Amino acid sequence: MASAHSIPSIEERFEFTSGAKRNLMIGGAVGVALVLVGAYLAANGGGGHEVAAHGAEAASAAHAGGEHAAAAAEGHHTAGWVKRIWANLWVNGVYFTGISVIGLFFISYNHLAQAGWSAVFKRVPEAMPAFLPFTGIVLLLTFIFGGHDLFHWTHEGLYEVGGPEYDPIIAGKQGYLNTPFFIGRLIFYFVVWYWLWKVIRNLSLQEDELGGTEFYEKSIRFGTAFLVVFGVTSSTSAWDFVMSIDTHWFSTMFGWYTLASWHVAGLAVITLTVVMLRDRGYLRAVNKSHLRDLGKFVFAFSIFWTYVWFAQFLLIYYANLPEETIYFIERFSGHDGYYKAPFFITLFLNFFFPFLVLMTRDSKFTPSILKVACWSVIIGHYMDFYTNIMPGSVGSEASFGPLEWGFFLVFICAFTWSVASQLSKANLIPRNHPMLEESLHHDIA
Repeated sequence: MASAHSIPSIEERFEFTSGAKRNLMIGGAVGVALVLVGAYLAANGGGGHEVAAHGAEAASAAHAGGEHAAAAAEGHHTAGWVKRIWANLWVNGVYFTGISVIGLFFISYNHLAQAGWSAVFKRVPEAMPAFLPFTGIVLLLTFIFGGHDLFHWTHEGLYEVGGPEYDPIIAGKQGYLNTPFFIGRLIFYFVVWYWLWKVIRNLSLQEDELGGTEFYEKSIRFGTAFLVVFGVTSSTSAWDFVMSIDTHWFSTMFGWYTLASWHVAGLAVITLTVVMLRDRGYLRAVNKSHLRDLGKFVFAFSIFWTYVWFAQFLLIYYANLPEETIYFIERFSGHDGYYKAPFFITLFLNFFFPFLVLMTRDSKFTPSILKVACWSVIIGHYMDFYTNIMPGSVGSEASFGPLEWGFFLVFICAFTWSVASQLSKANLIPRNHPMLEESLHHDIA
């Protein structure tokens, strides 16, 4: 049904003001200061949940088939606070990689579906993948310099048959889990994702200047190619970045689980950015129907993430295999029960709160409610990756204090800077998009 209201001008340029840049630099500086304070406190024994239960950890390691026994012995070679720094870099790198690449995922499946409703705000998800080089470099450098502390499978003694640390299970995975192949896959993910984004981004900018449908049709083809590539690499990257930390453990659903987590966090970022731009006088053509559909996306995929979460838990629970149940035992009762609170906080922030807040029809287009729900999802899925990564990499030496908040603040300020820079480089509304007229008149009764 066509809308009767007048359509605002589609000529809008986002201005990345000096004030906004200053605020982001201040936020980044505060984040760095928190990191330094947190590192100092951790190095001096005052900033973390220190190793106070070696017996419990050893029992957990024995239950896992001895995987962590060698890691515990070698872990003394690296200070706990250094491992926390590497682990926090990895958590944030993986999390913001997912949020960034979901921008291209959103654009691509909208292209493939030839969906018109999202055309008016497509510049927002289109800007997000520009952050991929930053997170790619962070992950690469973290693995090169700190991977030995985070990934148990990088220890050479595990593969020496007859040696004291020999692990037949991990040795059986050596064809896939070895340093050269891992680094090669990591580089491949980021190069391919970023290259496909650059192609689609350039086609969008050319379309803006020249018009016609040629660039749109090419975008559909390249978007489809990305979906095929991402259909594989979203799972393999989840195995590499997260699941391989707990090398003995495996889940056939983990690729879907990680994609669901990345996707809903990315949708929350898109929705929050659109709402905040409207608050500042931009994207005037975005109406309540656009916001309601974005709210529906966040609502629906919060439920989908919970479905995948519960399905994975249920399959492991009723199978009751030691190599699978150790994942949940570590998070419920291992490490002095430290991870039990983050585990359930994750469920609350990612399902119960957004479900209740976004349940009503009107809440899905109310800016204040959308902001609260989106921030809940963004923080909640950061906690999700924290809970997935920290137990196997840092264990009992983990904490949640200035170090963790500082790294999160640095990354979110850097990500915001990247997105804002991209938004300022083109007209905020794609003026020659073939579906723009449909998007401008998007109206849900």
